Amino acid sequence: MSIPSIIFLAVLVFVAVTIFKGVRIVPQGNKWIVQRLGKYHTTLGPGLSIIIPYIDDIAYKVTTKDIVLDIPSQEVITRDNAVLLMNAFAYINLTTPEKAVYGIDNFSIAIQNLVQTSLRSIVGEMDLDDALSSRDHIKAKLKAAISDDIADWGITLKTVEIQDIQPSPTMQAAMEAQAAAERQRRAAVTKADGEKQAAILEAEGRLEASRRDAEAQVVLAEASQKAITMVSSAVGEKEIPVSYLLGEQYIKAMQDMSKSNNAKTVVLPADVLNTIRGIMGRDLR
Repeated sequence: MSIPSIIFLAVLVFVAVTIFKGVRIVPQGNKWIVQRLGKYHTTLGPGLSIIIPYIDDIAYKVTTKDIVLDIPSQEVITRDNAVLLMNAFAYINLTTPEKAVYGIDNFSIAIQNLVQTSLRSIVGEMDLDDALSSRDHIKAKLKAAISDDIADWGITLKTVEIQDIQPSPTMQAAMEAQAAAERQRRAAVTKADGEKQAAILEAEGRLEASRRDAEAQVVLAEASQKAITMVSSAVGEKEIPVSYLLGEQYIKAMQDMSKSNNAKTVVLPADVLNTIRGIMGRDLR
């Protein structure tokens, strides 16, 4: 190959490389940071762009899509000294890429540390029960705590989500034991209340039965008094009807006694009439 041919080929290669280095096509969803002689010059958006070959250089290629950062799980101590295991996800967007690459060495690690530190601070001011039931509250405070800090790096925090909150194994065992003890206490209280109510109802039943028995005795006594009064008024001084009535009651009582399962022998007086008169305080003679 002749020298002119070699020179022509070299020039052709040089032109091709120059065009390649000067004409850049940025894909959609990306931005490229251009440095001129080692200093930030401009940011190329999606599409065709022209830069000065050998002077300008593509230093960083960043995405403009939302970035998901996985915040590693960590132990967090609540205000009442309970240990929780918590992790989260942060959704960010590089709104000003040049600030993100020049303002912080590694924005991903920096945001992870910010989230973890703020999470410990927020939960440390809460009791265990509040921390377990207030995810939205924690998320809102966490977003407010780190949004201003990362804004200086040209990064917008879209949202942060608390993925999981759970007690440590030791704390979980203690909580389960406490819950079991509480259930046993409630069962004992319920049983005691039931026995108390049963005893009260039983006592009230006995009281009511006694009251009814007493009222029945009073009614029977009043009826007996009225019957005796009516009989006395009817017979006057005649003792034969009275003796007949008393004798009839006496014989009926003896019959009832003889029918009882516990009665083996019934002894009747030889002179029933004199016995009745003796009950009345009178003598047959």
